[in-house]
Amino acid sequence: MAATFVGHSTVLIEVDGARILSDPLLRLRVGALIRHSPPPPANVYRDLDAVVISHAHLDHLDVPSLRLIDKDTPVLAPRATKRLIKRLGFADVTEMEAGESRDIGRVRLTATPAVHGITRHPMATPGNSLGYLVQGRLTAYFAGDTGLFDEMAGLSADLDLALLPVGGWGPRLPEDHLNPLTAAKALRLLRPAVAVPIHWGTLYPPWLPPAFNARFGRWPVAFTRYAAHLAPGVEVRVLAPGETTRIDAARAQEAVT
Repeated sequence: MAATFVGHSTVLIEVDGARILSDPLLRLRVGALIRHSPPPPANVYRDLDAVVISHAHLDHLDVPSLRLIDKDTPVLAPRATKRLIKRLGFADVTEMEAGESRDIGRVRLTATPAVHGITRHPMATPGNSLGYLVQGRLTAYFAGDTGLFDEMAGLSADLDLALLPVGGWGPRLPEDHLNPLTAAKALRLLRPAVAVPIHWGTLYPPWLPPAFNARFGRWPVAFTRYAAHLAPGVEVRVLAPGETTRIDAARAQEAVT
């Protein structure tokens, strides 16, 4: 298994020959938010086997980014999003509920619960918010955007990789977001072999002073520190946007035991 942290909540997960991209955010600006890392190269979003969307917020279901992706790519997304995604030209769109699965080649994608606000804009039809299990010979959990919830303990008996949000783009994180401490607490429930912090270090509002931008970069450091105390059996790997980590089955089993 390989995981490339593209930035924000966008991760390229490669396992058993399948390339799965989460919450594609591939451009330099989203509304008032500016990307503070280089844009991803085209090989990140070419030749994909599936795209998974966690929820309809504008920084997770980004229409201009989806326009860059081949329209033959299957898209898995929450309810009330199919019409929007179909209008972009995607022929294969599956609206998911927690617990539902779809097979992509030798890989099974299963929607999981998430605790997060779900309205795209005040007039939008209410949808849902999801995470995803990516299950091949190895299993990854992409949490999407979520707060801590007890059911994390039962999501997967053998979890090789957890991709957990630890930050955001503003100076404060609402309760429906994981922060460095609650993400470390999630590790005690999930018990993955490896954890990679995501949803940090990419988008900043330009009006915040530099001190706040520096604080954003400390979120994964704090997560690593908390994890060492709360879940010492989990290996934390902090990736800068654009970096890739690889996990093999033997090493994952060794980390769990």
